[in-house]
Amino acid sequence: MRDASTVKTHKVYYDDAYAREFVGHVVSAQLQMKEAAEDGGTALLDVVLDQTAFFPEEGGQSADTGTLAGFPVRDVQIEGGEIHHFVDVSGINEDSADIFAEGAAVRGVLDWKRRFSNMQQHSGEHIFSGLVHRHFGLDNVGFHLSDREVTLDFNGVLTMEQLLAIEHEANEAVAEDVPSIITFPTKEEFDRSPCRSKLELTDNIRVVIFPGYDMCACCAPHVRHAGEIGLIKVTGVISWRGGVRVSIVCGSRALGLFDREHEIVTEAANFLTTSADNICPQLRKMKDEIRRLRAEMKDMSAGLLAAKLQAVPVDAENVLLFTEDADKKAVRDAVTSLAENHSGYCGIFTGNDADGYSFVIGSRTKDSREAMKKMTDGLHARGGGKPDMVQGSVRAAEEEIRRLF
Repeated sequence: MRDASTVKTHKVYYDDAYAREFVGHVVSAQLQMKEAAEDGGTALLDVVLDQTAFFPEEGGQSADTGTLAGFPVRDVQIEGGEIHHFVDVSGINEDSADIFAEGAAVRGVLDWKRRFSNMQQHSGEHIFSGLVHRHFGLDNVGFHLSDREVTLDFNGVLTMEQLLAIEHEANEAVAEDVPSIITFPTKEEFDRSPCRSKLELTDNIRVVIFPGYDMCACCAPHVRHAGEIGLIKVTGVISWRGGVRVSIVCGSRALGLFDREHEIVTEAANFLTTSADNICPQLRKMKDEIRRLRAEMKDMSAGLLAAKLQAVPVDAENVLLFTEDADKKAVRDAVTSLAENHSGYCGIFTGNDADGYSFVIGSRTKDSREAMKKMTDGLHARGGGKPDMVQGSVRAAEEEIRRLF
């Protein structure tokens, strides 16, 4: 078997980012364990070909998936110019053992839906980052593209208002259907260019240009025209290491997002028996009503608690009161008042048997931590405190709690 280290894999995706299938010849194939969540530690065959259309994990973008000779490609990595395909050959048999023999021709097929989605996301990111750089002078210092998210890290602060303005302009590029132009400048040409990325590149420099919007060094496949991106949508922004991390979706992912959100809006409108544009006013009205009802319940609970306190026998030693709801401060004050007039443990439990209780227990003459220990040992309660008062929570019925005291 030839030494794969002497061979660099030809990148078919540089010739044609739209190549969905290709034929490559095996340079080397070595069986190994690749511990990854997606393959569960399955034995994978590390296959190096003379050429491939599979994009490896590189530049913040996850690797392509698909098949080689009909077997699933679980991961693709690049090292020293060699592209390694990690192929799940668990279903191979003796009759097929020579499929990946040195020099054998194998057919590769990409998961095109996934690849094209990645192309939409990455091209959208270039246009978006190019506009941020032009308008605000900020650099994209971190990019992550996976099946779950697309994030852009900028080395400065941007408001949502500013990001939405960039989003609007980026979508103008999509509407204009500007082309993507791929160039391979010399080091001198690259250094003289207004390219957004000024990485320490010396050879094999590849630059992706969206005229009027962005010019950036990049190793990934891109769409031919911006119109294929479909749509660019900002979905969130958070503070990140002195700057911001922006989340976006493009193309088919953006459509999926709008489909899900449309379902939610429609369901909410139906639930509220109103139109979609009246959902927020209705929710604000409901929120005000809930706030008013909670205030009324608080007053009623305070009155109920006061009535229960008055009904406690004067000569009772231990006093345990149970109530559905009560203000936390009112509960603590009530326990303090009970402890002044009763010699045992005084506790108020707020909640119900089904959901459990939060509690405050106090005593003027006993160590309340001993009551906490009873609750912990007998009913697996959680909490703590000081000798005069403890508080916590417990999942138990009122009858079980009363038996402890």
